[in-house]
Amino acid sequence: MEQPRGWTWQDRAEGSIRRGTALDPSLEPVDGIRAFPTAYLPERLLITQDVEDNEAYDREIRTLRDAADSFGWLLEIEQGDGVSRELVPGVPGFLRAHLTTPDEPGRGESPVAPDAWRVLQRARRMSRSVMPRTGLEHVLSIDPVGLNPFSRTNPFSRTNPFSRTNPVEGRGAGGSDDYLEPGRGARQPVTWLGPAPRRGPAPKRGRRPVVAVLDTGCGVHDWLPDDIVTRHLELDGVPIGLTDDADPERYPDLYGQLDGEIDAVAGHGTFIAGIIRQAAPDADIVSVRVAGALGVVDESALLESLAQVIELLRRYREDPKTGHPIDVLNLSLGYYHETPVDGQFSRTLYALLAKARELGCVVVCSAGNDAIDRPSFPASLWPWPGADNGIGPDHGAPHVSVGALNPSARSVALFSNVGPWVRVYAPGAAVVSTSPAFVGGAQATTRADVDGLHRETIDPDDYRGGFAVWSGTSFAAPYVAGLIAGHLGVIGVGRVDAASAVKAALATLPSPSVD
Repeated sequence: MEQPRGWTWQDRAEGSIRRGTALDPSLEPVDGIRAFPTAYLPERLLITQDVEDNEAYDREIRTLRDAADSFGWLLEIEQGDGVSRELVPGVPGFLRAHLTTPDEPGRGESPVAPDAWRVLQRARRMSRSVMPRTGLEHVLSIDPVGLNPFSRTNPFSRTNPFSRTNPVEGRGAGGSDDYLEPGRGARQPVTWLGPAPRRGPAPKRGRRPVVAVLDTGCGVHDWLPDDIVTRHLELDGVPIGLTDDADPERYPDLYGQLDGEIDAVAGHGTFIAGIIRQAAPDADIVSVRVAGALGVVDESALLESLAQVIELLRRYREDPKTGHPIDVLNLSLGYYHETPVDGQFSRTLYALLAKARELGCVVVCSAGNDAIDRPSFPASLWPWPGADNGIGPDHGAPHVSVGALNPSARSVALFSNVGPWVRVYAPGAAVVSTSPAFVGGAQATTRADVDGLHRETIDPDDYRGGFAVWSGTSFAAPYVAGLIAGHLGVIGVGRVDAASAVKAALATLPSPSVD
């Protein structure tokens, strides 16, 4: 398979290192704070810059440094103390705090590898507060079914003793793993026989609706030419998102063993763009690459890219000759916060999404594929019934969290997360959409050439036909995003407001229930 020029085993080895570690809630317990497992970067903390209360901010930094020092670790603020990372006016910026081990042991318990969770908890105990400006740097995942890079270590997923080792299961995969079988919703090539979605002429007045997708980027496909998909977005001359050669929409097998197997999320963003194209042929698409081939995103990297996109929207609202219009934002990614209760988590992500909605942009998020009801971020960052996240009603555009339906549209896909925080369910299992022309190393099961004809059974990873079947709430969300964009119609001419477009779009979706 094709690789970036100059790609070496060193690149493959470094890129294959899993990001983050699993949080052990039993470490450094603090009264009044109930923690749950999550994935995070142990060497970093994220600190919200409070420009209105510098004294409280400085006090929190001092406490964090004292807590780190008690373990024998050093805490250093990136770019120096007091430097705000505010990228959108009106939204507090953030700073990265790095934990390191000194070259020479000093005071403290043991200069072993730093752990941000232990520092945060000890700082909370020392200050007798929840340290509202400080949080872990979480690792988000882009995860169609079975491809979550944390799935095999996720304590509420693959370690279920009644899944792969169930002694009474004789029909192959059971539970959500059923979707990983060929013909049951796993990623596989498929033939598209119909015409491309018909796109109307450019409006003489107003403009087309725009859907922004922060994902793995968007590859080359006949349905997704440059006059429909904007692939390179900049803010003040600086590219937004990842621009390196390790592009999972161009190269299908960047990491892992040289076994010819296509990377877990290669083509994920192209697949999403194709769904939007089907649901809203007249919409334009903005694609920003925030994840690589392993499908993971550092929280701070997402916040930066998200803030830059929103800043472009803000500038556009002030002067249409500047910035870039965005009417719907699709986020097919997420994570589980260890302390999701109000006051115990940083609101930076929520504040950015709230700003986007204040500017009239509908936010659509996938619910996740772990078959649990635990609220995920950012999907649950809205005032859902019974929510304890402290998020109150606002007057911005809606926030829409989306779970997945089976092809019948009469049942929720077993892999889909559920709960009162999931606002709507949409088709997300065995979905057909666009794929880059990838070719993997697996071969067709049988080949028998006759009379000069190349004859064989289906090659399971030959996507040169340009279309695939795939499953996940990752793909239910863009379907809803596309429906909303379609109901917005031509922007600027008899404009439909965001709330009305969302209401009309959701009214077209089925309501699964127990018969």
